[in-house]
Amino acid sequence: MPQHTGAEPAQPEIARANEAVRKRMPFDDTQDLDDVRRGFLGTAADNLVKDADGRVVWDLEAYGFLDGDCPDSANPSLWRQSRLCADHGLFEVTEGIYQVRGFDLSNMTLVEGERGVLVIDPLISSETAAAGLALYRAHRGDRPVTGVLYTHSHVDHFGGVRGVVTADEVRGGVPVLAPEGFLEHAVRENVYAGTAMSRRAAYMYGAALPKGGQGQVGAGLGQTTSTGSVGLVNPTADITRTGQEETVDGIRMVFQMTPGTEAPAELNIHFPDRAALCMAENATHNLHNLLTLRGAEVRDPRVWAQYLTEAIDLFAGSCDVAFASHHWPTWGRENILHFLSEQRDLYAYLHDQTLRMINQGLTGPEIAEQLEAQMPPALERAWHTHGYYGSVSHNSKAVYQRYLGWFDGNPAHLWEHPPVESARRYVEFMGGADRVLQQARKSFADGDFRWVAQVVNHVVFADPDNADARALQANALEQLGYGSENGTWRNFYLMGAWELRNGSVGTPTATTSPDVLAALTLDQLFDALAIRVDGPRSWDADICVRWTLPGTQPVTLRLRNGVLTHVAGTGPAAGRADVEIALDEDTLRAVLLGAVPPSDLPGRAGVTVTGDIARLAELLGHLADPDPDFAIVTP
Repeated sequence: MPQHTGAEPAQPEIARANEAVRKRMPFDDTQDLDDVRRGFLGTAADNLVKDADGRVVWDLEAYGFLDGDCPDSANPSLWRQSRLCADHGLFEVTEGIYQVRGFDLSNMTLVEGERGVLVIDPLISSETAAAGLALYRAHRGDRPVTGVLYTHSHVDHFGGVRGVVTADEVRGGVPVLAPEGFLEHAVRENVYAGTAMSRRAAYMYGAALPKGGQGQVGAGLGQTTSTGSVGLVNPTADITRTGQEETVDGIRMVFQMTPGTEAPAELNIHFPDRAALCMAENATHNLHNLLTLRGAEVRDPRVWAQYLTEAIDLFAGSCDVAFASHHWPTWGRENILHFLSEQRDLYAYLHDQTLRMINQGLTGPEIAEQLEAQMPPALERAWHTHGYYGSVSHNSKAVYQRYLGWFDGNPAHLWEHPPVESARRYVEFMGGADRVLQQARKSFADGDFRWVAQVVNHVVFADPDNADARALQANALEQLGYGSENGTWRNFYLMGAWELRNGSVGTPTATTSPDVLAALTLDQLFDALAIRVDGPRSWDADICVRWTLPGTQPVTLRLRNGVLTHVAGTGPAAGRADVEIALDEDTLRAVLLGAVPPSDLPGRAGVTVTGDIARLAELLGHLADPDPDFAIVTP
């Protein structure tokens, strides 16, 4: 398919809506801009961060266009947020605490100790983390890394760790701290549904989109994701309770556990000797996600609000600065109290009002429409409560999903046809594709882009080769992107338009790295294999493989009825083995991950095979590879 490099201009309805935003919001308020620039020490001399092969994984000046005026093709509120997020460099937060900002989606914080520096949340890629550490050292001296701390289990807070510390240094005594449950959740999220999440993340962050006023301008929480090497160094110490104190290199920290907020395993950090509070990702300068568009488990806004109240009670009275692993700090105790209180009220309001309307019989889409028009005026006036990353619309639907699931109670929705079959019937009922497109063009001219996208989607799914339908759908999605205040909505819309015009961009950043795979427990690795079984092709298979590792009970893998189970021991659930294999754990992992073929096991040093090794090859042959490039806007 020839690449469509141009974008269509903003339609008058979008231009008018964006102009209304300019008039409604207090753009003369410069406090955030002052805070973004406070403590600036300098930035990197080279704008391009490259990997070992010379490939650019981050461009510090990719968003220089944001210094200009906002065009009609971008929401001015999102443009402002992106401009603030795009500032890059090393910043002093308070004496002894520094942040590298604008080098990735997230911030890397560096806290100076007696001998070296504690690194908090080392970005996504080792290349960007290394560049950030080099910038810090250029201004503060060549201090060694004397500790690493992960605030939570998302990849933008641990993936670049090998850019700041080596495995040998950790084995030599450099501590790596993390909240209890970090490793389980970090690995599970990136492996079990990691392929689907990564593909959807390509839409969410728009990393492959052209940067500019008609393209990608940011993601609200940060600009986009870097595309370098993702790694993981396992924690050496767990933080398990609120009030727990730890000292690393003379740096005293008091922790607040916040599980089930922005991540399943997360914590806040108080630095009592520096009157500073790190809020991880629990209080940032936007409304966050209760259900991220890339996909995740639904988060609990009730618990989130409760932990923010607890943070206020525990720390707000003794902090002069609060900072997070995204965005810019807030200085001054009154400002911190005000900021944290409004963030708390934001999540509590979404939770409580969604449930109020649920109990009045409203469905998710109905609640979303009402809530968007019914946010408290004080929260609507505050910049930091706006939906640049999460949104009132999709967050209220997430609350609905958390309590009631996917079904809205209407039996007409209980057993609908899947998308392609529905689309063909809709198009037939509406008089055929030409008639649908004729009507849709009128709706487009009237500025009803939501309806155009909804109805033309049926034509695309009924006939994905219909060039007129793809073009109109792309134009409608593009207009919706131009009007979106939410960065991830804009990226989803513009990515949809891009792929309709040009084909798939694939997945720029893969989070299932060798480090992440190596961190899987054997139970998790067996579960990950079970997810890959092609069930229908395996209905008639009955294969039993028993593994024996030194000093452990045997573990039996059995494929039966299209289900791969694993059982420790040799009890009735294990069944009778077709082949028994004694080996070490490294070799077992290599076999299961495809690095060593089953045929190489007989005669291999340290391996004993009893039975038919071909049965193992047969079992592995029932595994299907995930598709990292699956279609989203077409069937």
